[in-house]
Amino acid sequence: MQFASTFYRTYSLDLWGFGDSAKLTSRYSFEWQIALLAGFVEHMGIRNFSIIGHGLGAILALYFAGDRPMEIDQLMVIGYPLGSHAINHRLASGSPIQLADWLFGKSIDTKALKDDSSRTDSQAITTTLAQFRKVNWRQLSSRTQRPSLWLYGQDDPLIKCPGEKEISFFPRTGHFLPFEKSGHYPMLDEPHKFNRLLIDFLSISSDQDLHELQIKEEWRRRIR
Repeated sequence: MQFASTFYRTYSLDLWGFGDSAKLTSRYSFEWQIALLAGFVEHMGIRNFSIIGHGLGAILALYFAGDRPMEIDQLMVIGYPLGSHAINHRLASGSPIQLADWLFGKSIDTKALKDDSSRTDSQAITTTLAQFRKVNWRQLSSRTQRPSLWLYGQDDPLIKCPGEKEISFFPRTGHFLPFEKSGHYPMLDEPHKFNRLLIDFLSISSDQDLHELQIKEEWRRRIR
C-alpha cells in the first residue's frame, strides 16, 4: 500500500475485530463487514475505484463487487479460499499471535506486522470461518463480471493454491497468476514482483484485458 500510494490515492480499512476497529462480536458477520466497507466508500465519496482484498478481504471484495458492479473498475483477489477444504485447519485452532508466528516466520522485519496481528480478536476469525463454510465459493467467485486478477502464493500454508480444475471455475473476466516463491503474503515474500504487478494492474486502461498482465522479474524505475 505504501508503494501504491506514491502513484495513487489509497485507503486501507480495518474490518470489525481487526487492527484499530472496535471488537464488537455482533458485527463480525459478513453482512456487517460489507456494511462497514460500503459505509466507508459512501462517506468518503469514492467512485469508480479498484478494490484489493486479501484473505477475508478477498471474500468481502467479491461480495461488494457483485452487489455494486457499477462502482468497481476492477478487483484484485489475493488468497481467496476455494472452499473451506482449501483452508488449513490451524486457522481455527491457533491464536492470532500463534498464526502470525507461523505465517510471518521469525524475521525481525515482520515484528510490526506481528504486533498488528496481536490486535486481532480470535472470535472474528472463528466467525469468518463458520460463515464461509456455508458459502458457495463457486457462485461467489462468479458473481461479479468486473475484470478481476486472482493471485495466490504457490507455497501458501494457509490457503491452498488452486489447480487446473479450480481455475476453470474463475469468471471469464478473471486472470489467475501464482507467485511461485511466495507463501500467504506474496506482497512480503516477493515485494518487487508484487509491486510491479500492482502498478501495472492499477494503470491498465479500461479497454485492455487483464489477461495481458504477467508477473515480471523486477521493478525498474521508468526514466524519461
